[in-house]
Amino acid sequence: MRAVSCTAPGDLVVVEREAPRPAADEVLVRIRRVGICGTDMHIFQGKHPFLEYPRVMGHELSGEVVSAPAGSPLSEGERVYINPYIACGTCHACRKGRPNCCMRIGVLGVHRDGGLAEFLALPARNVFSAEAIGLDEAAMVEFLAIGAHGVRRAEIQPGDRVLVVGAGPIGLGAMLFARLAGGEVTTLDLRADRLAFARSALGIPHTVPAGEGAASALADLTGGDFFDVVIDATGNTASIEASFAYVAHCGTYVLLSVVKDVIRFADPEFHKREMKLVASRNALAVDFETVLAAMARGDVPTGLLATHRAPLADLPARMPDWIRPETGVIKALVEV
Repeated sequence: MRAVSCTAPGDLVVVEREAPRPAADEVLVRIRRVGICGTDMHIFQGKHPFLEYPRVMGHELSGEVVSAPAGSPLSEGERVYINPYIACGTCHACRKGRPNCCMRIGVLGVHRDGGLAEFLALPARNVFSAEAIGLDEAAMVEFLAIGAHGVRRAEIQPGDRVLVVGAGPIGLGAMLFARLAGGEVTTLDLRADRLAFARSALGIPHTVPAGEGAASALADLTGGDFFDVVIDATGNTASIEASFAYVAHCGTYVLLSVVKDVIRFADPEFHKREMKLVASRNALAVDFETVLAAMARGDVPTGLLATHRAPLADLPARMPDWIRPETGVIKALVEV
């Protein structure tokens, strides 16, 4: 089978390798779509801290069943989406029902080879029917589930003022599900094109340019109270630290993004506001199901989110363009 391997930072190569042979408890999937995300771009640029090269990237996946274990509800030819978080099932987090933060987690395309290939063999518990939606949509379930998980962790109530900092794909997912939860959503970002997309594609009413004057603009929008929920999706240390100031008294701050640095904040302000600080990692099955249901209802503008696409063999030539901000990529899909 063909696959695309990142052999070193900046180097993608189409390779031939043996097709996988599924174990007794595995589903063999013919991969059809692969979403390219910020993680893949960081791997390509040599910026990912937990990776060894060469690596077949790709964890936003959809495909069709080639074979399934005896007793599986899946049938040959069925469209599927994939949960790319391969959990051990036995550690403390798994025993608590939280495989998203498994102590020995293996993420497809990061800790082990992923889906930029024609076939993939996966544990049956990680493969789910996507017959209610199309292949493009199924490949977008995972990144949207990350936003849905963060929104669920935030416990947003109808009428809550919600600020999403960072209007990339993960931030857009958070905006979408915060709005579906009844939140009044504002977004903050440095890029005018991303703010314009949030307005036009998701109908976000308030979009604020980051930088000088942002704090005043956010104060004006809220009468000086700021936001019941702030969700960071920037992956930027300075932005994460600055956004503590945008959380209202008795508000919640959710960190969707992760950075390698130590995060610092003023403890007197934190305590004065009785602020809740929440980490959000990956997603759980309920979050994938939330996204699938929203897609089936037509609540997700997937046709607008998928801005770029290319066949598998063209990815080595297209990836350098897709990582440039001026290209305007929201979600790029690889067709296999």
